[in-house]
Amino acid sequence: MPAPSPFHERIVPLCHSHRFKDWAGFVAPARYDVNHIYEYTAFRRSAGVIDVTPLYKYDITGPDAGAFLSRVCTKDVQKLKPGRVTYTCWVDPAGKMIDDGTVSRLDEHTFRLTAAEPTYWWLARCARGFDVHIEDTTRTLCALAVQGPCARDVLTACSDAPLDTLRFFRLAHAKLDGIDVVISRTGYTGDLGYEVWAAADDAVRLWDAVMAAGRNYDIRPCGLDALDMVRIEAGFIMLDVDYFSAPHCLIERRKSTPSEIGLDFALELDRAPFIGQAALKAERERGPAWQTVGVELSWTALEALYASYGLPPSLPPEACRDAVPLYFEDVQVGQVTSTTWSPLLKKMIALAQVQTPYAARGTVLDIEHTVIYERRTVPCTVVDKPFYDPPHKRSLPKTQSS
Repeated sequence: MPAPSPFHERIVPLCHSHRFKDWAGFVAPARYDVNHIYEYTAFRRSAGVIDVTPLYKYDITGPDAGAFLSRVCTKDVQKLKPGRVTYTCWVDPAGKMIDDGTVSRLDEHTFRLTAAEPTYWWLARCARGFDVHIEDTTRTLCALAVQGPCARDVLTACSDAPLDTLRFFRLAHAKLDGIDVVISRTGYTGDLGYEVWAAADDAVRLWDAVMAAGRNYDIRPCGLDALDMVRIEAGFIMLDVDYFSAPHCLIERRKSTPSEIGLDFALELDRAPFIGQAALKAERERGPAWQTVGVELSWTALEALYASYGLPPSLPPEACRDAVPLYFEDVQVGQVTSTTWSPLLKKMIALAQVQTPYAARGTVLDIEHTVIYERRTVPCTVVDKPFYDPPHKRSLPKTQSS
């Protein structure tokens, strides 16, 4: 049975929809209101706050912490300076994806790794010979993501963190309403955003302080349905949706390499040995068999398809995680894995895995679409991702002249 998060007593009275999901063993709101569009809009126009405590969290300490994580991860984490965060992944010896997440260097000998699924077993298995201590802090730490154009203003109003100078993928130790917190400039929305990490015992106080500071900025608590829409706009992949963890795959066809799911940027191959390095080097030489791309569905074709049934277009109001085949000249060459209507972009967009020969920008494919129980196809075009990448996500406020 899913457990309540440390914010549960504040979340439940606000969740008027009474719709919850199981996220990594925690009770998580799917949406707070009947229509989640207001939460989506908060992420894109003001500020939204979401409980991200269910992320698996591991604090790795000791003299060999950096060397150990560099052996496990595809990035050379020991080069990371204190106060910085990086996005990375870890693979098995065959170079197949196990999971992806962030690594934060909290101080000289302390790192924090976040993951989508339980990872302690893998870390412990790989730790032999290293002077490290691995602590599972998933239940002892809470985390709130404050995301959206007004996120900096909200946290500036309730904390002493130097947010005007905190760069993208950096972190700061701070006080928030007297609570010791770590604030990282990270998130899963593709917008300006921060994640606030604190002791689980301080969760309610943290929630109250952030929500009080956000009243002047139209802050809203947000659920997973809105998060799913914005992460697709941002081109962010999701475990068990856009790829699968190799140890859980029964057949090789289900497994993926980092390059096949768009994480080529997270590979640092020319360095000291790490798990899977040889396999990933060999793949780079021959090229990946698959690519993860963005696709845009033709709205004109969708309208025409529905009109042929005497219907207006009828599309789901939330993101879809069902895999849907993609074709090139009636031959299946891939599949869409995450789809959503983007209210901001006014487009039907999707993340897809396609065979490399069909992954070039501008390639026109056909996507399967069902109307009145009948399977048809409509054209879609391979496009660059992310679909949405605003400048304020990475920028700092302009320095005011005296």
